[in-house]
Amino acid sequence: MLAVLLVFLIPFGGGIPAGVLLGQARGLPWEVVAGLYFLSDVILALAFEPMLRGFVLLGRRVPFLARFGAAMKESMTRSAATFAPGAGPIALIMISFGVDPMTGRSAALAAGHGFVGGWTLAITGDMLYYGVIAVSTLRLNTIIKNPDTTMWIIFGAMLLVPMLVRRVRAGLARRRGAEA
Repeated sequence: MLAVLLVFLIPFGGGIPAGVLLGQARGLPWEVVAGLYFLSDVILALAFEPMLRGFVLLGRRVPFLARFGAAMKESMTRSAATFAPGAGPIALIMISFGVDPMTGRSAALAAGHGFVGGWTLAITGDMLYYGVIAVSTLRLNTIIKNPDTTMWIIFGAMLLVPMLVRRVRAGLARRRGAEA
């Protein structure tokens, strides 16, 4: 179980398919693997929060960090607006789903959410993302029957699908602009 948790703690996007397939290979039930991913999010919260709070405190004293913080807050507001109007809970969950839990937590802090509420929103979005990737990985592996190939296909899809979605959205926005 420790090996699966360590794979989930590695800060790169391929951790989900690799951890899910490692858990399956080690005979771990999916509930245990999901629990290990959740635990990795809690560990991340405990490690990241002091750094985030430190930057906020330094931002009050260091002009560059204050400007960076203001730009980050503005960026998070714009990011939240792409998912839903305002920085409500659903928009903040979707930021975590679409980007990563640290960005989701940063957006939640910028929206005024404290430690527990902010991380609850961030982890909720990340667990939804985990569910999509885990199910996709397991289903694809039943077809391909090669964990290495499955992991690389899912990892590639994790990188390419968001780019394709942005490109399609931009094309649709240009088309709507031309029609207006």
